[in-house]
Order: sequence, then C-alpha cells, then structure tokens
Amino acid sequence: MSLSTAEEDSAQEIHLPADIDWQMLDKSKFFFLGAVLFSGVSATLYPVVVLKTRQQIFQTQMSCIKTAFSIMNHEGIRGLYRGFGTSLMGTIPARALYMTALEVTKSNVGIATIQLGFPEPTAAAIANAAAGLSAAMAAQIVWTPIDVVSQRLMVQGSNNPNFPKASPYKYRGGMDAFRKILNTDGPRGLYRGFGMSILTYAPSNAVWWASYSVAQRVVWGGIGCYFCKKDDESSSFRPDWKTVMAVQGLSAAMAGGVSALITMPLDTVKTRLQVLDGDENGRRPLTIGQTVRNLVREGGWGACYRGLGPRWASMSMSATTMITTYEFLKRLSAKNQESFT
Repeated sequence: MSLSTAEEDSAQEIHLPADIDWQMLDKSKFFFLGAVLFSGVSATLYPVVVLKTRQQIFQTQMSCIKTAFSIMNHEGIRGLYRGFGTSLMGTIPARALYMTALEVTKSNVGIATIQLGFPEPTAAAIANAAAGLSAAMAAQIVWTPIDVVSQRLMVQGSNNPNFPKASPYKYRGGMDAFRKILNTDGPRGLYRGFGMSILTYAPSNAVWWASYSVAQRVVWGGIGCYFCKKDDESSSFRPDWKTVMAVQGLSAAMAGGVSALITMPLDTVKTRLQVLDGDENGRRPLTIGQTVRNLVREGGWGACYRGLGPRWASMSMSATTMITTYEFLKRLSAKNQESFT
C-alpha cells in the first residue's frame, strides 16, 4: 500500500507495509495470540480504570493523585486490582467478538465504499467508523454484565467519606457479585446501563477509528512533506517498522484523547447507573435523568467530567498500546507473512 502526501504538488510517496484484511488471517492464531497479548495490556492499564471509576462515584471532587494514595494507604496494591479477575474473564470473549466484528465490517464496508466511487481517504474513514460502531455494539453484549460486576468490585471497600452509602465488602468475589445482583435485580441488573454503554462506546469507537484513520493520513502527510524538502532528488520513502509503529501509536493517542473528551459525560452517567443502587428510589434503579440531576446537584455540569484525567490517560495509553499490539498481532497471524514485510 502506498500513501501520497497531503500536498498534491509533492512528488514524495510513502510506501507502507501492505495492510492485512480478514481473509489473510490465520483465525486460530489470531484469537489465541490476541487473548494473550490483550490480557497483558489489560493488566497494565487496569489501575487507571479503577482510579477513574472511583472518581466518578465520589460525591465531591477528589484528585487522581489523592485517590491513588488513599487506595494504596488503606487497601494496598490489591485495591488497584479489585475486580481484575472478573474483568479479565470477560475481556477475552468480548475482545474476540470485538475483533471479529471490526475486521469483517471494515473489510466489507471498505470494499463497498470504494465500489460506490468514494475517494480512498473518505472510504477508509467511513469503513473505520462503521467498523468501530459495529464492534462496540457486538462487544457490549458480553461486556456489560462483566462491567457491572467488575465496577461493583472496584469500588467496594472504599472508606472514603465521599463515597455514597459505602458498604465495606458486600461481595466476596466475581461469582458472588454475579449471584447477588441476579437474585436482587434479575437479568436486568446485569445489563444495567446497557443503553448508556451503547450510547457511550458505539459513538466513542466510531469517533476513535475514524479519527485514527484521519490522524494517520495527516501524520504520514507531514512526514512525506518533511522528507520531500529534505531530499528533493528522492521520489519515495519506505519507512521501517519502528517508524510505522511510532506513527500508529501517535495517531492512536491523538484519536483516544479526542474520543475521551467527547464521550466523558456519557461514561460518567453510565458508571453511576451500573454501580450505585437505587435505595433512595425505593430500590428501583436510578434513571438517566435522576443520575444527571444528582451529578449537577453535587458539583454542577463539571461533575460530569470527574475522572477525565485518568480516562484521558487510560484511553490514550490504551489506544496506543492497543493499536500497536493489534497491528503486531495481525502481522504475527498473517497466513503468508513474507508478503507483508
């Protein structure tokens, strides 16, 4: 695959390694290696997710640093990994479903948009946005119950006075939480916030993948212009794998930051719907409207952005590690790897 620079009058051309689509992958290798690699990524980033969740639940603002020190002082390192086992069990099937929907949709929509006559950059952005949307919706079928349980485990044991109606240790583990939620609220309890999860993650993924596609083109365009000015005699540039990964990581971080900022209020409302019980509402689950009103009453509209720092960091770091791991995984899983070097 080759990518021309953003300036049409430039003769500089960037020759990137060939892209790998769904048909070119060894599926068993792809899913097995994916489970291993993404489990490692999840373990690395999990403490940031715990910090973000705690901040969203607190009734008054508390900084990320203070939250982290509070957890370490009262709960130790284990406090930063509450619910990790449950989260990991759900991550593997959810990731498998996500990657399948992502690659299948991206491949099919990409072909369809090209056949409809869209320019290649536009077709790539549309295909990536559609793929992100469908992948997020598919994954939430598996992920929402896991998210509900793991987030309940994340916040229990907190002795922070800002935490509403905290009960030190309500659940003994993931299975115990699953049974208690099911007994108390039925299957609907495990899918609490499902609608908000779709409203949060589907647009977030669509924005992220479309932004990632555009960001990559902008970054490569800038690199092409740089090398064109640096060496007028050269008409092409063939980057090595380190440069390709660096550009992918930078583009992913840019896309992750944009997506985090746009969808933060939705994520805060979703987290509260999934974690807080409806005791003040006669055991009925809180509605979206009630949750928003509670947030505004506690800290104005700025309360909807509690945890933005950890979420921004989490999404940027997660996006960078995810995309570089994902592209590396695809190359490891290619049926004929010599064709893509």
